[in-house]
Order: sequence, then C-alpha cells, then structure tokens
Amino acid sequence: MPRILITGGAGFLGSHLCDRFITEGYHVVCMDNFITGSPENIAHLIGHDRFTLIKHDVSMYMYVAGDLDYVLHFASPASPFDYLKYPIQTLKVGSLGTHNALGLAKAKGARLLLASTSEVYGDPLIHPQPESYWGNVNPVGIRGVYDEAKRFAEAITMAYHRYHGVETRIIRIFNTYGPRMRVQDGRAIPAFMGQALRGEDVTVFGDGSQTRSVCYVDDLVEGIYRLLLSDISDPVNIGNPDEITMKELAEEIIALTGSTSKIVHTELPQDDPKVRQPDITIAREKLGWEPHVQRREGLQRTLVYFRSALHVQE
Repeated sequence: MPRILITGGAGFLGSHLCDRFITEGYHVVCMDNFITGSPENIAHLIGHDRFTLIKHDVSMYMYVAGDLDYVLHFASPASPFDYLKYPIQTLKVGSLGTHNALGLAKAKGARLLLASTSEVYGDPLIHPQPESYWGNVNPVGIRGVYDEAKRFAEAITMAYHRYHGVETRIIRIFNTYGPRMRVQDGRAIPAFMGQALRGEDVTVFGDGSQTRSVCYVDDLVEGIYRLLLSDISDPVNIGNPDEITMKELAEEIIALTGSTSKIVHTELPQDDPKVRQPDITIAREKLGWEPHVQRREGLQRTLVYFRSALHVQE
C-alpha cells in the first residue's frame, strides 16, 4: 500500500487529510508538535493499523523509518492569531521545516506537496488572483512572518524540483472552513460562530466591506488529492470563488445560529487584505475540480461541530 507522511497532521486541514488518505487505503504517518494542532483531531485514528503518529517539530531534523511515497507538508500556524503569537516558529516551519521535508522527500524518492496559501498574494492589486500574479506583500509588516515564510517555501520547493529532480506539487489554499477549526482560531468563521453562539457581540474588522472567498474543507481535500496525483508542478489555486463581504458573512452566521448578537466594528488590522478571490481556471481545466458544497450547507455542518465544542444546545 502507498505510504504518506502528513506534517501538521493533527491540525484542522491535516487531520481531514489523514482521514481521506486512510479511506483511500494509504498508510498514513502523521507528524505534529501540537503547537496549534490537537490530539483530539486524530484521536479516532489512534490504534488504526494504517496510522502512525510521530510527535516532532519539523523545524528540527526529520526522520521517518521505512519507505515513503508521498509527503504532504502542512505544518504551520495558519491564522493571524497563531502566527502573531508564534512569529519565529512560523518563519522556521516555513523555511527550515520545508527544507527538512524536501530533504526527506529527496532521500525517500517521494513526491512532496507543499501547502502554500493565498497570502502569497498579500493585499492584491489584481482581482481575482491568478497563479501568475506575483503579489503585493509587505515583508516587514506583522503578517510578513507568514506571507514570506510561504513565499520562501514555494521558492525552495521549486529549487528542489528543478535542481534535484524532486517531484513537487504546490497548492495555494484560499480561506477554508469546517469541523475541527479551533474556537479560538482567530479567523472569521470560528470567531463569528463562537461569538454568536455565546450571545456576544460579533466583531467585524473595519467597515466589513473587505471580502473573502470561503471553501468547505471537504471540497479543499478533494482538490488536494487530485493535485497530488496530477503532473502539475507549478502552483495551483484551490478555493471557492464565491466571494462575500465580512459584514455579510457575519449576518449570515448570526441568522443561521438564531442568535440575538449585534455586529460591532473594530479597527482593521495592519495589512489586512481588502479582497480575496481565487481564479480557479487551472484547477477546473487541469484537475477537473471545482467546489460543490454551497456556503449555507457548509456553515450548517460547521455549526453542528461548534455547538458540540461549545456545549451549546439548539
């Protein structure tokens, strides 16, 4: 059976990937140091005969015994709350961690897929954002620790591909949501849902006119799976192009929860992107992929999880 290493495998996205590859018949090796990942996300896999857990910081030398066919490098803080709390660790996992993952893939003759991000586009001047866009990033701003870590990760991944012949894939992930997001994640959907379910004011940054395009996790995982098994070495956007303002999203979530919460506005964070929407032409044409879960359905599924996590009855 194929054997796959998933770094950050106990995180939100990583744990869903562990589930998918177990379902596909792979032996999954999950590596995580649990800075932002949670043992609860993979507790149901402990004891499975095709699941192995290694507690390790990928910024340190990585060792995995036996053969590996694939490496999915998903280890990284991924929300503004996290990478502002762990700026050095974020830079190290994007640079040293990616270097270590590539070195391991090279040694094992494995194909590596790098989890990059729409944040490489920064506060974009082109809308929607195609993969050919080089971005508008502030390298010394507070978000630069994440943006530049991922931009470096893409550069070193392409260097290993070009100069060492390592088979590599790069996914640029746009805003994703679903079960297993942390309540205190700091991103919009967990924040809005948590506040609405607790009956608190729902906090929207700025006037709420800034946009995001949110993709349900099952759709994203399908895109990752198809990209990994494709022959595309250039970066590929995976996300849902259905764009919505943050004010509209907050209103939708308040209505969905049946909350009496009011929207309050706070200062817009530094370098917060004003727009974010993926151009998924390449994914559609080369992977035959596009999202299928409508936002309302995805939010309803996510709400079930958050009600349970917060012990809130309907």
